[in-house]
Amino acid sequence: MPVKLIKYEAFRKVNYLRRWNYIFAYFTYIVLSVFRSTFLYAFHRQPISENEGEQNMSEVIVETTGGKVRGKVENEVLAFKGIPYGAPTGGKNRFKAPMPPEPWAGVRDATRFGPICPQFGRLVDPPQAGADALGQELHFTIGEDCLVLNIWTKSTNDGGKRPVMVWLHGGGFASGAGSEALYNGAALTRRSDVVVVTINHRLNAFGFLYLAEIAGEEYAASGMAGMLDIVQALEWVRDNIKNFGGDPGNVTIFGESGGGRKVSILMAMPPAKGLFHRAIIESSPALRGQSPQKSTEMAEQFLDVLGVKASELEKLQELPAQQLLNAIFKVPAPPGASKLLDETVGPLLMLSPVVDGRYLPADPFDPVASPALNDVPLIIGTNRDEAALFVAVDPRRRRLTEPELHERITARFGERADGLIAAYRKSRPDATPWDLYIGILTEDRRLGCIRLVESKLAAGSETVFMYLFRWESDYKGYLFKSCHALEIPFVFYNLDALPLVGSRPDRFELAEIISTAWAAFAENGDPNHPGMPHWPAYTLEDRATMILDIPCSVENDPAREELDAWEGMDIIP
Repeated sequence: MPVKLIKYEAFRKVNYLRRWNYIFAYFTYIVLSVFRSTFLYAFHRQPISENEGEQNMSEVIVETTGGKVRGKVENEVLAFKGIPYGAPTGGKNRFKAPMPPEPWAGVRDATRFGPICPQFGRLVDPPQAGADALGQELHFTIGEDCLVLNIWTKSTNDGGKRPVMVWLHGGGFASGAGSEALYNGAALTRRSDVVVVTINHRLNAFGFLYLAEIAGEEYAASGMAGMLDIVQALEWVRDNIKNFGGDPGNVTIFGESGGGRKVSILMAMPPAKGLFHRAIIESSPALRGQSPQKSTEMAEQFLDVLGVKASELEKLQELPAQQLLNAIFKVPAPPGASKLLDETVGPLLMLSPVVDGRYLPADPFDPVASPALNDVPLIIGTNRDEAALFVAVDPRRRRLTEPELHERITARFGERADGLIAAYRKSRPDATPWDLYIGILTEDRRLGCIRLVESKLAAGSETVFMYLFRWESDYKGYLFKSCHALEIPFVFYNLDALPLVGSRPDRFELAEIISTAWAAFAENGDPNHPGMPHWPAYTLEDRATMILDIPCSVENDPAREELDAWEGMDIIP
């Protein structure tokens, strides 16, 4: 059945919960993840075909632990696509820990992207009306043989020890792929001489349906299968990346939105220890995982929808993948969901990493850092106007009145609304009610990043660098401001991949600054380079934050009065 996508009008008419608590915040995260995927469809230019714009078809062959792969020269670098790092995950392998890929004879073609996990959203749905005005969407093969990765490098088998940057895609834990055009690693590789790796892995029910307490040891990995896929990909990088010109002893994991949450989870997973040496979290930290109790309740409802008994889970492995995907949206929404969002989205709340006591021993960073913390140098930060992306279709955009602002914020935050509005009004005296609305809705992500850093610094000793992306796009008359996901094309230097970037001439200067900083951090754990002001490490005393804008600058504890307005509220992004 087609997935019903949320519409803004649903938000405007419902009666929001008055307490900002964990359930509310996590529902908001699911909404934004789904809406982000849907909304970016219309503003995300994908190539019509993988070969379009290709200048050189020269081939190159590299040996891996599974066999030889054939890549090609593409955009002045070597590209290898769709390399298996794990076996197919369907049938008897469904809901279980990943298995190694079967070795192959001869030379395997690695010039096209591999399958993506079954999912909903813009990568698999038919094009929406009008979307072709901004470029046709490249659709991918869908399947459970989705444990594949892509590599961009300048050279192979040359003894090079280039920094390795492994990107974890966004889309929450429900959708997305490492093969999206926005994540193409060619430009970052060409400009900074790093090896870029992007991966696909299991998502939604295929990656996070928790069956351990229903079916026992055989399914012990089910609630963390998608994360264990990523661990296996990192093991593949450790064992093979040297042949692609990379240094297996210098691996950085980085990701945005759902990808940032995956980075956060990996930092608390014992199986991931030693597989990465630095980390970058963009926009969305994960402070907590799902509880086994709630995840088990969701799994029981999922089985009921499918008519499968706990004693016959082998039937679950025999059903078509699309039937499982459709069943997610027939599960009753958790309590309170109907007040917040389309009830078909609610079940996705539970399909994310589970604190199972084995692969994820404890909540990653709240109330304290996990005892299993993988303490590595970290860059972390948010965009100043994250929520601008998600509310851009609001019929009251840019016309919101002061009474309407109070009505909306009161519906969401109850008696704390007046204090929040007053604090943001004081620090942003020229802001319109619409600007204040975006600012307040955005803050949970920044507060979450700060909480993560405070927990990390209390438990470890490795350096942290904090940023706040403040550059505003002029697209659609600055409608999107410094919105969610806007920093991604600057990191990858893929400014043409996302029309939302706009046409400001200084965008190239900022892309040079950011992409060089990310690559420098990957190389030596320090983002500083001659093209930007000195970026001090973040401490609890100074809270130095790099403002990513033109020009860049450093501010200590920016907008503290706004942050203080949230004191005493349990903010979990």
